[in-house]
Amino acid sequence: MDVWSSGARYDAYVGRWSRPVAAEFVRWLDRSPGARWLDVGCGTGALTEAVLSAAAPTTVLGVDPSPGFLASARRSVQDPRARFGAGDARALPVGSGSFDAAVSGLMLNFVAERTAALGELRRAVGPGGEVAAYVWDYPAGMQLMSAYWDTVTELGLADPAAHEAVRFGFCRPGALRAVFTAAGLTDVRTTAIVVPTTFRDLEDLWSPFLGGTGPAPAHLASLPLADRDSVRDGVRNRLPAAEDGSIRLTARAWAVRGSAP
Repeated sequence: MDVWSSGARYDAYVGRWSRPVAAEFVRWLDRSPGARWLDVGCGTGALTEAVLSAAAPTTVLGVDPSPGFLASARRSVQDPRARFGAGDARALPVGSGSFDAAVSGLMLNFVAERTAALGELRRAVGPGGEVAAYVWDYPAGMQLMSAYWDTVTELGLADPAAHEAVRFGFCRPGALRAVFTAAGLTDVRTTAIVVPTTFRDLEDLWSPFLGGTGPAPAHLASLPLADRDSVRDGVRNRLPAAEDGSIRLTARAWAVRGSAP
């Protein structure tokens, strides 16, 4: 199963967090109205929607390599200022200096050549433009994902190196500042964005894992049914539940921004 095949399943998995984070991120950037925005790794369009809603842009171009995600973005974002197209963050299909701001939400950790990708975002904005991104705090700020990977590691159902806290250990302020600086960006700054959410009950929390889209759901889909039940029980035991069965968690993202000299 393609880990990035379905926009709807991805939104079910992290959409309740990713959209509020996108809105806070755009408010933090506080760009002047009328700017031209590039959304790299636009996914299902959460960040593009936030830009359209809060930043009064002239245009927003969303770029993503996943046909499924692009189809979801086109269905959900009907604003005529927005358009979407296929593209690779390492070789963006845009002219140099075509945008005022180039942003990326929850994507940078999935690109091995991060400095090269950020160099492409820098090229897209040209001198004086802004490059910004945000990623989940996999090492210390994602209770739900950590509960999953801690459980499957303890049960011997996953290589410890597959844990997202290990795979994406660079998702910390210092490392983010370093990679932005290495890409030639200046005046680099970071901030935390924390989003609380409440799951109605265990079923509400667990059902998004069954869609197969995203690293943890894709891993779960690869397991035998009996093992999936054991993982569900292990995740339940790791997370705090209120007397009414609800589960209150938080998700933290780190945002980073820099200027193109």
